[in-house]
Amino acid sequence: MLGADDGIVSTASLMLGVAATNASSGAVLTSGLAGLVGGALSMAAGEYVSVGSQRDAERADLEKERRELHETPDAELRELTEIYVRRGLDHDLARQVAVQLSEHDALGAHLRDELNLTPDDMANPTQAATTSAISFALGASIPLLVAVLAPTGARMWAIGLAALFSLGLLGAVGARLGGGLSSRAAIRVLVGGGLAMAITTLIGHLVGKIG
Repeated sequence: MLGADDGIVSTASLMLGVAATNASSGAVLTSGLAGLVGGALSMAAGEYVSVGSQRDAERADLEKERRELHETPDAELRELTEIYVRRGLDHDLARQVAVQLSEHDALGAHLRDELNLTPDDMANPTQAATTSAISFALGASIPLLVAVLAPTGARMWAIGLAALFSLGLLGAVGARLGGGLSSRAAIRVLVGGGLAMAITTLIGHLVGKIG
């Protein structure tokens, strides 16, 4: 949702800003396409770096835990026992659980209950980058498609209205999926997106006058 919202707002704002300078239809469409490609690649690169750093940290924690289990197994067993005690078990039962889990999969027990990590579900930078790029591109394609289909004289209004409608719809759907208030989320993204497009259009208009 966030990637699609970003794609809609940034691409629509870019196209409106260029259109406000009285640029040609080709220039407006080129700016939209450039915004889609550049934004999607930027999102992918940023997400890859961010999630890659998270994965590196998770791998470091995994190796550290594996080393501690090899070097100080008794201390690690006491640590796991204390975790279960803090969660509400009495000490004897907590130690029994810790022993049984350690005998079954000591590393998995520590990763899950001490570090909140699951070895099979660690951060995947490639997947995150691909998802971000696709979601951004899908959002950015909305104002671009509207610009292609709309009459030249109504292009700016069509882009702005389509972008606002899409933002409101995505905000409401995202809030509904997250259990929040659809109306509040829709208003929030509409205000933010509307301001971004209005300011960019104004700047484009001023630049067009100067030029």
